[in-house]
Amino acid sequence: MKIYVKNMACESCKLFVKEALVELGIPIIRVELGEIVTKQDVSDDEKRQLNSKIKEAGLELLEKKQGVLIEKIRKVAIDYVYNSDGQPNHRFSSLLSKELDYTYTYLANFFSEIQAITIEQFIISLKIERIKELIIFGEDTFSEIAHKLNYSSVQHLSMQFKKMTGLTPSHFKKLKDKRRITLQNI
Repeated sequence: MKIYVKNMACESCKLFVKEALVELGIPIIRVELGEIVTKQDVSDDEKRQLNSKIKEAGLELLEKKQGVLIEKIRKVAIDYVYNSDGQPNHRFSSLLSKELDYTYTYLANFFSEIQAITIEQFIISLKIERIKELIIFGEDTFSEIAHKLNYSSVQHLSMQFKKMTGLTPSHFKKLKDKRRITLQNI
């Protein structure tokens, strides 16, 4: 049985969900970002218990088709931003259409209608949070960060970062203690 989870955006989320499933005695096949696959059907009571447990981490089970599709779009976008690491810049629109088997126009309109922001704005927000993370860890130069996130140049990265945060990446680096926004709050 597949169960979809809202706001699941990192490895620690997956671990938290796995622990909740084990604690409730629900046998699992796998836990992916935004998705749980169980060995057997899960009762409504077990779903309520699971939902209650995972809400502690800002997660939530999804029941409606709309929410499931939004989470699938978010999952592809997060994977695109966090796991592209300088690979040739594939167009996100093509990737999303291929992954979800809908036209990009349909998905973009649907996402905008439900989330009140465009997919492009969401991707930019994800990239900005990823840039903050990479700056805070301090292991990469701005040039390496630009390459990892498929920016055409450091200048392009800097302009977008400043437009979104009000700070240059260099200034942000000096303020390392500035908190990041969790992916769930984007």
